[in-house]
Amino acid sequence: MVSSNPLFRGGMSIRKKFAATVINDIWPEVVFFSLVATMVTLVSEKTDTKLAFKNSLLTVLGTVLGLVISFRTSSAYERYQEGRKMWTSITTLSRNLAQTIWIHVPNERPPKEGQRQISVLESIVEKKTMINLIQAFSVSVKHYLRGESGVYYQDLYPLICFLPRYTGGSRTDADMLPMWHASEDGEHPYDHSEQPAHPRSSSTMSEPIPILEKRPGNSRANSIFSTLGRKKRHSFDPEKVLPTVHVHRPLKPARNPPETTIFDYFPFLRVFKMIAKLFRKRRESDESIGWRGLLRRRYKHAALGDSNVPVEISLFLHNYTNYIIRMGLVQPAVASALVNTLGMMQDTLSNLERIGNTPLPFAYQAHLRMSLWIYLFFLPFQIYTDMKYLTIPASAFAAFLLLGFLEIGQEIENPFNYDANDLDLDGFCLNIQRELHEITAHTSPEPFDFIYSTWNQPFAPSDRRTAQDIIDAGLDAYTRKGDSNVEPGMMSLRRTLLQGWKDVDLQTRKI
Repeated sequence: MVSSNPLFRGGMSIRKKFAATVINDIWPEVVFFSLVATMVTLVSEKTDTKLAFKNSLLTVLGTVLGLVISFRTSSAYERYQEGRKMWTSITTLSRNLAQTIWIHVPNERPPKEGQRQISVLESIVEKKTMINLIQAFSVSVKHYLRGESGVYYQDLYPLICFLPRYTGGSRTDADMLPMWHASEDGEHPYDHSEQPAHPRSSSTMSEPIPILEKRPGNSRANSIFSTLGRKKRHSFDPEKVLPTVHVHRPLKPARNPPETTIFDYFPFLRVFKMIAKLFRKRRESDESIGWRGLLRRRYKHAALGDSNVPVEISLFLHNYTNYIIRMGLVQPAVASALVNTLGMMQDTLSNLERIGNTPLPFAYQAHLRMSLWIYLFFLPFQIYTDMKYLTIPASAFAAFLLLGFLEIGQEIENPFNYDANDLDLDGFCLNIQRELHEITAHTSPEPFDFIYSTWNQPFAPSDRRTAQDIIDAGLDAYTRKGDSNVEPGMMSLRRTLLQGWKDVDLQTRKI
């Protein structure tokens, strides 16, 4: 089957597909070098001056530059692929950790000496809460990699708002734990004397009642905000299924990409923006970013978040693991699996940090781009003698080809941002959320509740009787159905299994 063309498949609009290319980033440079080629051609054709020289270095420099650009793009794609592998690991580890907690941690627990009896309902609430923290881990990793500090996000805060805020009994700013302290912005101070607000009690079957309040775009006049006050986006509103909580400050959206500006479509205007910043005497950090920003795509590499929220969440998961081990609720093999899974999650987070926090050295990027500019500038002078008027389209194509690959490498080097070609971190987190809820929907029945069912035919295709019929007949009376010549008992059962293998092997092989 022939694979479909990525330019025409999928539900993306033409505008989004165009934005996913690098054309809008490289077209000013392509136009510039095309104008240089036009100037060389017209001057050489219309005047007595011949702007041409020998192309002795063309082959050598072109080969070297092509290899370097290929290495640049390949190394960037390797980081992109590694980032995808790490997110696959987070998905797998989250699934495994949730399954282990939900299945292997018992609901019925014998009372310990000096401790009260834990009910089955309390046990289920406890396990479901920990699985919600597993979901919060992946969401916090997403925000952390995008340089979005803190916990006050619509898809994160409802999952962790119940976690302790203070080190002890004192409720002061000095006693606030690191995760919460680093999340405060000073603009919406947390009232330490206020007790946590409880949402209205409701039936489990009732619809959530929205809190009526005005929430304009960036208004800061409201004192109480709710996660229910989100703008509906047609039928897709993943934050709607999260817990209903009250918060003292507005929550940032789950996805907050930079706004598209004129500089995205006319990148050469960034030069004037940088000059304006320099004349306004902005901060020294802004000035350094301004110069280097000329060589980067519109979405610069965001610094990783200031507060390491994923580590804070994993500490609570480790604490829970220590609790169930200390209480003797799990077997040593299960306890080892839990600890190892949490360790692998930390290892995956460290690898993601390495990818997101280690860009290619600026000197390498700058030297490569300047070398390419010089090569493309002098290219028309070297090929005019052989190509005449074809020098113009040839130079334009060469600029489009080489600059395009260089820009692609620049874009996918950090795959955790909001570029159209970056990894869909939001989709990964929603997939983890769906899987975790599917795990907790599992009722963990006893095997004998469903194995000996009238729907189960364990020995098909050689024996299509149901499990209940086979058990009712007993081993001593067992013979494969329709084979009265075989003696009853274990030998007949083994022949049935052997015949089943032969039937499957015959019917499932293509001739």
